[in-house]
Amino acid sequence: MPLNQPNPEAVEVATGLQFPTSLAFDDAGGVFVAESGLAFGGAAPGGKVWRLAGGERTLVADELAAPVTGLCWFEGGLFVSEGGAGRITRVDAGGRKHVVVDGMPGPGNYHTNMAVVGADRKLYFSQGAMSNLGVIGLDAYELGWLRRLPHAFDLPGLDIELTGFNATTRDPFSDEPGATIGTGAFGPFGTQTTAGQKIAAQLPCTAAVLRCELDGSGMELVAWGLRNAFGLGFLPDGRLIALDQGADDRGSRPIGNAPDLLFDVRPGRWYGWPDFVGDRPVTDPAFAPERGAQPEFLLANHEDLPVPERALLEFEPHVSATRFAVVPGGSLAGQLVVTLFGDEAPMCLPAGGPPVGRSLVVVDPADWSLRELSGAPAPARPIDVGFAPGDDALYLLDFGKFEMSENGVQATRGTGRLWRWESWSDGPHRTPIG
Repeated sequence: MPLNQPNPEAVEVATGLQFPTSLAFDDAGGVFVAESGLAFGGAAPGGKVWRLAGGERTLVADELAAPVTGLCWFEGGLFVSEGGAGRITRVDAGGRKHVVVDGMPGPGNYHTNMAVVGADRKLYFSQGAMSNLGVIGLDAYELGWLRRLPHAFDLPGLDIELTGFNATTRDPFSDEPGATIGTGAFGPFGTQTTAGQKIAAQLPCTAAVLRCELDGSGMELVAWGLRNAFGLGFLPDGRLIALDQGADDRGSRPIGNAPDLLFDVRPGRWYGWPDFVGDRPVTDPAFAPERGAQPEFLLANHEDLPVPERALLEFEPHVSATRFAVVPGGSLAGQLVVTLFGDEAPMCLPAGGPPVGRSLVVVDPADWSLRELSGAPAPARPIDVGFAPGDDALYLLDFGKFEMSENGVQATRGTGRLWRWESWSDGPHRTPIG
């Protein structure tokens, strides 16, 4: 069915997608969908980008490094974030690829994420952290997309001095029963640090938002301390907004009850990671984990760094806020629709509690209030959302059936879907949260 055909209910535009992550829209009514390329549930490895228009599905690009983490349409082509390779590739209308950004840190817990183009015609993108909270631990084996040690370690975006904290874990490389190993912050697994140790700012760095020219030249740091800003975008007033995913109760430096955060990203600011959750220290008893001791500070020179930024909005812990879209018109114009992918218990937090996330919310930038958006299709794992040019219908992308278990990833291939939901803003179905 044509993508712009009126329909009062949500309709499936595409089914059978292999763990898709990202949406983009061109100027001719076409919708692009990126499949992650993750080989969960027996899916074939390698990311793909499809264009959907007029009921047709056309392959735009394939053999992309998994996971593909973002799409951005700009001036007749796509910027595709190949998180698994630490690069951003430009794909033109004929499907030809040209690497724009390369050599980003990785592999690690998180990746090179989505890119957006600013009014200054620069490419803004985020780079996730290599670890949960600054120290590499055995939880690397639990991450379905990583499952390896050693892996890359974090690089600071500002000059730092370490407290000398070292975590002790089982030594997975020793044949000696009970053997342990110590690992410090911002270093390889098994390398200890000392109090007063200084590490100079790096470029590129991890846990940051960066920018460069459209051809990849002139890379510079925008802001440091965003753990994993998976969702990034500009508001109509020009502000750069990031959805930063909070740290987990796992690994060598676990933390409890850390919320996802929505930030106004401004140049030169520090957004708190790895010692603050927004502007609250990780030593706050509210962040006591169940799987280890209360986090200690890693950085000894807080007074030399910018004051940690306060978030505009805190989400419930572990909802995994992934993407947002600005509503283009109607009574909700200028508000944000946000996808909440949901928790990944028991990997990221102890099992036993009710599932969180797996839903949509509306955020009003006038006061940064948060409301549930009910009546949506039943996504297993909502991961991206958007509006096509000239179309007030909401497009909702579902990653598909995916859960974590004590035995690792439990996922069903071919369960990703894309909906077009025309009546999404009708009726009294939005209720305040909190």
